[in-house]
Parts: sequence; structure tokens; C-alpha cells
Amino acid sequence: MQNSTDASTTSDLARALLAYDDARRAATAEARRALSLNELDAKALIFVAENPGARPSHVRDHLGITSAGVTTLIDRLVQRGAVRRDLDDEDRRVNHITATVDLTSPPWCSLRGFDNAVEAAIAEMDPAEADRVAAALRTLTAAGAAAG
Repeated sequence: MQNSTDASTTSDLARALLAYDDARRAATAEARRALSLNELDAKALIFVAENPGARPSHVRDHLGITSAGVTTLIDRLVQRGAVRRDLDDEDRRVNHITATVDLTSPPWCSLRGFDNAVEAAIAEMDPAEADRVAAALRTLTAAGAAAG
């Protein structure tokens, strides 16, 4: 049985997956530093940009934080000018959150820069090969989740 912590006995595929994860984490951390965002704020901003008009409860559920936590987080993003709150026309107690920055334009595009580069590389792959890699990754993710 191989020791998964021994780099010399880890499979090439496992090393490649770890390197991918490390590179993605480093790229997104650098983007967050450059934009002065913490990880949760960045995740919330991306979620709101992908879900315009989301309610704070949707952001809360997506991030797995408390109602008080999401209120504070949205306050920070509003104060920063990255999102806005709009009152619901029918229920004035309800807010809708919308991104006010364009995540496809600098400097905000750096939040998705790594993922966009990966998508471009995948687009260059043979579709059958991309499907095989995706299937292998789903199998590996399921195995890892079952072990955890």
C-alpha cells in the first residue's frame, strides 16, 4: 500500500492534481490580494455576479454562513462599491443584491483569470479526451468524498 504523503510514491496523476490545486489557490489568492478582498467576499461577489438580483439568503446559503455574517459581508461589498442593494418592488423588506463591477474587465477579471485560462486550454483539447479527463476527475472526486 502506498503512503499518500510520500511524494516519491504518489502517482503522477495525484501530483498533477495537487499542483493544479496549488496553482489555482495561489492565483486566486493573488487576485484577492490585488483587489483587497478576503476569500469569502470574493466568493460572494462571484456568486452575485453570476446570480444578479440574488437575495441575501441565497448568498448566505451558497456560502454556508449566518444571516448576520452575510449582512456584514454585503455591507462591506456595498461600501466598496462592488455590489448594490435594491429593494424588492413588491416586498420592501426584501433586498436584491447585484454586482456593480464587471468581472470580465480589469482589475476584476483577475478573480476568474486562472479558471478562464483553464477553460481556454480545455477548448483546445480533443473533445473526447476532455470527456475522459472529466469522467476520471468525477470518479476521483467521488472516491475522495467517500473517504472523507
